[in-house]
Amino acid sequence: MSISKLLIVDDDAEMRQMMASFLQNSGFMVYQGADLADLTRYLNETQIDLILLDVMLEYESGIDICKKIRLEHNLPIIMVSALSSDHDRMSGYSVGADDYIAKPFNAQLLLARVNAVLNRVQRSASLQYRRDTATYQFAGWTYDSRTREVFNPNGVLVALSQRELQLLQVLLANPHIALTRDEISDAMDKDDKDDHDKQTKGQVGKALDVLIGRMRHKIEIDPKNPKLILTVRNVGYMLGTSVKKVEDG
Repeated sequence: MSISKLLIVDDDAEMRQMMASFLQNSGFMVYQGADLADLTRYLNETQIDLILLDVMLEYESGIDICKKIRLEHNLPIIMVSALSSDHDRMSGYSVGADDYIAKPFNAQLLLARVNAVLNRVQRSASLQYRRDTATYQFAGWTYDSRTREVFNPNGVLVALSQRELQLLQVLLANPHIALTRDEISDAMDKDDKDDHDKQTKGQVGKALDVLIGRMRHKIEIDPKNPKLILTVRNVGYMLGTSVKKVEDG
């Protein structure tokens, strides 16, 4: 597992060093900067995974910097500030900040916020399945993403609808991970977001439950006692088998 790289941008050298030391001891690689010039240099030189950005720098506004970053980069940003009113927090969120933490703060709270944002970003990325050219093997089944064909353990082609194929791709990208109905639906509907947004949360959940039922009748030996697509109580669904991905070419 790669080490996440954090960039702290704060004109208070003592505060910056304190945060850096703690986060380094917590297993992160940490870079430090005092202004927009430092931030830009690090973004050009290395792959930063998350920015901790002070709101009130000596000569610059962290809010303006966050807004500027969002025009070119999609990496997560946590705003850090001595200002903690709802208005100040909303100012940060309105320009694309992923979280906001007020000074002074408990170091463990800072660590929890950093981990939460990184986990959310990584989870979101894993849910955005790609239409690649790999072959996926699971429980004797084979899915060829190049031809979008599914074969059962006996080598027989099993016909799946477009929606069923989208569901299968999401599940194959996240084996042994319990996914909520909304997470699955959002990943499936990435290319059809307008239609998805018109549905209520209840409609989305009901439609997915019906789709899961159809899929189970096609790939489960006993659809009433599923072994592949599992129901996770109070969460959603999970692919209950390992997946082997074989890259073509």
